[in-house]
Amino acid sequence: MSLTGTPFLFTTIALVAIAVLLPLALWSRVRGPALVRGAARLLMVLFAQATAVTLVFLLVNNSNNLYDNWSDLLGTGDHVQAAANLGADGTGGISLRKLPKVKQEFHLANGPGMHAAGGVQVTNLRGRVSGVDAEVYVWLPPQYHEAAYAHRKFPVVELLPGYPGSAKSWFGSLHAPQQLLPLMKSGQVTPFILVSPRTTLIADADTGCANIPGRVNADTWLSVDVPKMVTDNFRAESGPGGWAVAGYSAGAHCAAKLAIAHPDRYRAGVSMSGYNDPAGEPLSLAARTPQLRAANNPYLILKHDRVAPAVSLYVSGESGDGYEAGVALQKVAKAPTAVDVVFLPRSDGGHNMALWRPQITTVFRWLTQQFDAGGQKATGTTTGSTLRTPRHEPSTSGATHAALASGTASRAAAVRKP
Repeated sequence: MSLTGTPFLFTTIALVAIAVLLPLALWSRVRGPALVRGAARLLMVLFAQATAVTLVFLLVNNSNNLYDNWSDLLGTGDHVQAAANLGADGTGGISLRKLPKVKQEFHLANGPGMHAAGGVQVTNLRGRVSGVDAEVYVWLPPQYHEAAYAHRKFPVVELLPGYPGSAKSWFGSLHAPQQLLPLMKSGQVTPFILVSPRTTLIADADTGCANIPGRVNADTWLSVDVPKMVTDNFRAESGPGGWAVAGYSAGAHCAAKLAIAHPDRYRAGVSMSGYNDPAGEPLSLAARTPQLRAANNPYLILKHDRVAPAVSLYVSGESGDGYEAGVALQKVAKAPTAVDVVFLPRSDGGHNMALWRPQITTVFRWLTQQFDAGGQKATGTTTGSTLRTPRHEPSTSGATHAALASGTASRAAAVRKP
């Protein structure tokens, strides 16, 4: 029975009801010696407590998309088939252009939020370069299937969850498609393809989106294999001009790190309540040695880069939870790197979905600015040419084109001190 499935939830609710009614019906009717009666009553109490705890866990898990399945919960899942030493650029010297196209079969994903706003598709991808074998979720914007866009390629935002966290979280818990669908239809937000790959790849550990020979090539999985699969199967733009990466919590750390480390693959990065030092997540594999910590710290990468990466970063957070990390990045950033920092007061929520969910529309308005005006902010860092994204237009559903957000992201133009 699926951990996140409706049958298991309903079964647990039924067991909770039985656990409540059972003592009421049998407490005074238990027969036998005192020891037997005591043991029977204790079992009823323990049964009631176990079912109640299970129900609470299921409700929290389904609301926050922490664990996808039993193997994730029990720490027995392993999605790494091989982890070769792929070198500094994470390709192992492989010419990606010469690799054959990756043709995948997709089906409608199951779970909370998976059928909303047109539905989310899922496929299982065997990464040819990274050696990772895991699922990838894809949501297509409303314009994708319209005749007016039949020959258009669409920009992509890669969405990363926290740890523990499910690749479904952006669709289920954060309701990203439901929030963005009307804005994309009206032309207020660029019609992005949303892609969310699995990031929990090893049992009982956060990969820190790092390449660690012999353990996991999470960086290559996210920045090479997943983008290649998406561009091979959909009308998607290629990086860097057509790709951005966004995340919350541990996924925010990854988003900032990937954008800064790979300006040849991403144009922009979004970090919500993230951190710079991989040790911000105690179970991160990227925090195991000083060398790994330094190599996967976006602040140190940005600080020591001889050539400033042509990327834009959006960093939001509360005092002590993401804000200072953004300020640190902003202080060492040099043009053409741009860092917008948004301070969030404690009244907005804590380190949870209630804080991140309302930021979705603001984040995507900011991303729209980075991809707007015919791609004026996009620089092809690997080829030296300017990559252009076609100006987004409203859906043909009859909505009118609305004005885009002006200036920097909401509240970013007036950052407040904690």
